[in-house]
Amino acid sequence: MSSATEIKTLFLDIGGVLLTNGWGRESRQAAVDRFELDDDELEERHHLTFDTYEEGKLSLDEYLNRVIFHRKRSFPKAEFRQFMFEQSQPLEEMLEFTRKLVQKHSLQAVAISNEGRELTEYRIERFGLSSLIGAFISSCFVHYRKPDIDIYQIALNISHARADESVYIDDRPMFVEVANGLGIHGITHFDFQSTKDKLAEYGLTV
Repeated sequence: MSSATEIKTLFLDIGGVLLTNGWGRESRQAAVDRFELDDDELEERHHLTFDTYEEGKLSLDEYLNRVIFHRKRSFPKAEFRQFMFEQSQPLEEMLEFTRKLVQKHSLQAVAISNEGRELTEYRIERFGLSSLIGAFISSCFVHYRKPDIDIYQIALNISHARADESVYIDDRPMFVEVANGLGIHGITHFDFQSTKDKLAEYGLTV
């Protein structure tokens, strides 16, 4: 891709790109170790119900009741919730670069993410994401999850962005492929440097 087409909109995944995953496998393993949980049981129950939580059809308390607190525990739910939130950390290099990129090129930045409401709201507030991102097309708000094509179409509609004037960054290749199918230029995020190099091919440098 040459830089002949001006990029005006930057669509971004959050977990794995700007921040660590909100409640990924590593975080769940840390919970198993910290709270002495049964790993197999947690994973089975998590996978059976987490999609429903991410689609905004369950509260975090309801998710935890199904996955953790379906039996008596030696620790309170509030402690476990706090542990979940503490797993979120900024990917500083990518976050700072993106802020500079958006400012320099006057880009419209829009998040497209699969995440539950309480985690989404915590992460937006904790890391000041609303100062960078103008709209959050999160699965918990729109009730569609990637790779459902509807969540990408909603993002295009809400942002009034043209697909060919947009770049989408995600660490999941399949999700990038779906965006490509709508004509959005996609970058699979493996690490900071490779994403920086790919963005430069679109004329997006700091």
